[in-house]
Amino acid sequence: GCELTASTKSYTFQVDKEDDSDHILALSVVCLTDGAKDECNVVEVVGRNHENQEIAVPVANLKLSCQPLLSLDNFKLQPPVTFRLAAGSGPVHLAGWHRIVHREDASFEEDDDLSEEEDEEELAPIMPAKK
Repeated sequence: GCELTASTKSYTFQVDKEDDSDHILALSVVCLTDGAKDECNVVEVVGRNHENQEIAVPVANLKLSCQPLLSLDNFKLQPPVTFRLAAGSGPVHLAGWHRIVHREDASFEEDDDLSEEEDEEELAPIMPAKK
């Protein structure tokens, strides 16, 4: 997570360029924290589109009196990504999760899926309940 304030208006999440793993960053919750004023606090996500052009998209507009918290249901982003407080003075707290998928792990995941299917086939069928 990170916190955006009047003095720290942005936070950039990036990974090492030499890292060949796949990274997924998911934003779960954006909320106002102690000390927030009753003003509009707009949080933007700044990233790159398919043409590698920088784009900024507002993802939250929070106000203490009417919407102090927003659930984003694990809004997935591709690093590097910058979170920016475009309006307001915060403090706004952002929470989420970061998942690293190592390329060699992808084959293990496929194997796990196959073994689960095999396990399902070996289970006895479920019989209807007796009345």
